[in-house]
Amino acid sequence: MSAADNISLTVIGLGPMGQAMTRILLGAGHPVTVWNRTPERADTLVAAGATRTAAPADAVAASELIILSLTDYRAMYDILEPVDDLSGRTLVNLSSDTPENTASAAEWVARRGGRFVAGGIMVPAPMLGTDAAYVYYSGDPEAFHGVEPVVRALGTPRYLGGDIRLAQLFYLANLDVFLTALAAVLHAAALIESVGGPVDHALEDLYEHLTLIPDIIGPSGDLAADLATGRHPGDLSTVTMMGATADHLVQASIDTGVAQELPAAVEHLYDAAIVAGHGKDNWTSLFEVIKAGRETRGR
Repeated sequence: MSAADNISLTVIGLGPMGQAMTRILLGAGHPVTVWNRTPERADTLVAAGATRTAAPADAVAASELIILSLTDYRAMYDILEPVDDLSGRTLVNLSSDTPENTASAAEWVARRGGRFVAGGIMVPAPMLGTDAAYVYYSGDPEAFHGVEPVVRALGTPRYLGGDIRLAQLFYLANLDVFLTALAAVLHAAALIESVGGPVDHALEDLYEHLTLIPDIIGPSGDLAADLATGRHPGDLSTVTMMGATADHLVQASIDTGVAQELPAAVEHLYDAAIVAGHGKDNWTSLFEVIKAGRETRGR
């Protein structure tokens, strides 16, 4: 399959992301068949050239490439359960779910004769198809490289390898940082507002601080090396010192009546690192505490 091939494909799921994908793929010259539980969501897409089908089986039969944009993988089962034969089809599921559920879904598709590629879109729908857009993919290399010229229109593909779980892991890892940062900004703004402080000015400073974090913590390669080797040399900002700040955040939250759960979770990690003997190490030693939590749950 070359980039010039205007391959036919099917999009199942027409929420904001599915609609955006369909418009982009139509604009790239691909004949697109669509299906959605609420048929009216396809009206504007049909006007733009898409073909609407009445049933999921018809949508699957229409194309060898099926792109799914659903709430989760459970929705895929609900929709495609009646379709027993997926032979000759490649399913690219761009829905969000857990890595283990993704692995189970790949097996489910394989039992029906299909090939499966998992994906994680890292931008909101309005940014899809722009230079800023990128999408993680994992799964069967042959299947991915077959669909890559098509899905490239959605955003830069970042293929992570044959382990089907990796796209979801990278997607969730990014959302781990994103969701925590969003909550932290709102918590910080609430602290300022609780004493009548200027939230607009605070947010301006908080945004600036977010952009400075990479410079403060240093190059990602250096951090990766420290985490890989277990090297956490103490510096001016030891775990003990940063843990004290975390404690102050919790107490300030209590004093001002702001929700304390977020800083309390961070404080817990620093306390655990001190108990584990990392008090004189730097903040990267929290990695050991987080990993230990994983190993404890695995026993």
